[in-house]
Amino acid sequence: MSPSRPAAEPDSPDAPPFWRTTPLSAMTREQWESLCDGCGRCCLHKLEDADTGEVHYTNVACRLLNLHTCGCKNYAKRWDQVPDCVELSPVVLPTLKWLPSTCAYRVLSEGKVLQWWHPLVSGDPETVHRAGISVRGKVIAESRADLLDYHVVTWPE
Repeated sequence: MSPSRPAAEPDSPDAPPFWRTTPLSAMTREQWESLCDGCGRCCLHKLEDADTGEVHYTNVACRLLNLHTCGCKNYAKRWDQVPDCVELSPVVLPTLKWLPSTCAYRVLSEGKVLQWWHPLVSGDPETVHRAGISVRGKVIAESRADLLDYHVVTWPE
C-alpha cells in the first residue's frame, strides 16, 4: 500500500483547475468571467417563436461585438448602449435555455467538461476560433442586416 499523497495546494501545478473544483455559484468574479470562451454566440440576435418558445439564432451580431475578436467593444458599459444585454450569472443561468451547447457556463452547469478548444484548457484564446466554435467569419454587423427573419441560422447549437 502506498502512502497517501497530500492534497495539492490550489495554486500548485498538480491541483485540478478551479472550474473542476469550484461550483459556479462560489466562483470569484475573475473566475466566472474567465469561463467565457470568447465565441460570441451569445451576442447574436435571436428570435423566439411566440407559439413554441423555441429560440432561433441569426447570423446578425450585436452592434458592440467585434466581428474579428468576438469580444464586446465596450464590455464595462455595454448596458448604456444595449440595455437588453443579458448579464450571465449563476442566478440567471438556469433560465437561459438559449445558450449554445458549447457555452462553458452551460457545459459546467450540466456537469460536463470543457472541450480542448476552450482557452482555459488550451491556454490559447485562438483555439476557439481555429476549432470553428466562434462566430468569426460567420456573422454580419447589425447595421448591415435587414429583417432578422432572413438571417436565421442553424449552426449555433
